Amino acid sequence: MRRRLRDLLGRPAAPGDRGPRARDAVLVVVLVGVAVLESVLRPDLAWPLAATLVAIAVVAPLPWRRSRPLLVVALTTLVGAGFQVAQAAVGTGPDGLATMLAVLLAPYALFRWGSGRDRVLGGAVLAGSLVVTVALGGEGVQGAVAGVALVGGACLVGAFRRERVAARTSQLDAVRAAERESLARDLHDTVAHHVSAIAIRAQVAATDPDDTSRVSESLDVIEREAQAVLTDMRSLVRQLRAPAGLEPSPGLAQLASLADPGPPTVRVRLDDTATPPDIVASSLFRIAQEAVTNARRHARGATTIDVILTLTADADAVELVVHDDGAGVRSPSGTGHGLQGISERAALLGGEVMVGPDPDGGWTVRARLPQGHDA
Repeated sequence: MRRRLRDLLGRPAAPGDRGPRARDAVLVVVLVGVAVLESVLRPDLAWPLAATLVAIAVVAPLPWRRSRPLLVVALTTLVGAGFQVAQAAVGTGPDGLATMLAVLLAPYALFRWGSGRDRVLGGAVLAGSLVVTVALGGEGVQGAVAGVALVGGACLVGAFRRERVAARTSQLDAVRAAERESLARDLHDTVAHHVSAIAIRAQVAATDPDDTSRVSESLDVIEREAQAVLTDMRSLVRQLRAPAGLEPSPGLAQLASLADPGPPTVRVRLDDTATPPDIVASSLFRIAQEAVTNARRHARGATTIDVILTLTADADAVELVVHDDGAGVRSPSGTGHGLQGISERAALLGGEVMVGPDPDGGWTVRARLPQGHDA
């Protein structure tokens, strides 16, 4: 039991617990305006000015609800409870503004971003506030149930949102890890190919060191292969350790093999002047393969899928476009694991992927990857 409590208290705050943002200022201004308007339009308020000031005091700390959730919960709870105690002391019934319901953002933020210690202490503060509200309000069981439903619901929504974001982050991390492993395998194949050529040419030169022409030719080959290895190494920003795959890394030849009579028909057109490094060629194939697969699965009524590889105007990059003429409804945000994977792969190589619908219909995946030696 003690261990569970220590684990609960030791849990860190959730990522994204940053301080005030521009939209928070807008939120406070709107709530203050609504509170003033409500106090003017409600003739049933016994203390309209006090109720307005309390509502302002409650909403003022909300911009810090993400970075200081426990403090915001404590302040809003103290202000609200103090107002209720003052009303009870003079015999006035509950007389607050509906605008004060915005205080529910505080318990939501507590369980959405707060640390384990904050959540435990904040939960105790909220429970104490509910007890005071029920005791002073005289609303009996119905009031207690309503208070628990509102505050508890806000806490549950915050906790569920936190778990959902954490699960999504974990899934994306798994996608990134898998993509890095794939890139590492591709890099292994590329380096092994070039290093084997270097070793062979070095052996050729060593068989007859007095043959200057053979030695010079071998050194030229060794230099080119070593430069190719360095290019591919610089193209990969980061990689994970993983065993080399048994199959060779795909390249432009495999990209051309994606052509299919269909249906839907897959047409492939490659620019013969494009000579990207092996690691880039392999990535182009992976991106095209994923895009074609997605088009076949999700593009309703698609008859043609075009795969086009061209050089940019400055010849420093290659551009891959996969377009289908289907009418499928797909999210332009690219939140699928496959799209996330190809975006991650392109980013690791210094490129980018853009995904979305076309104005004239259909769907396009556009990838741009550097092909120069400075990639």
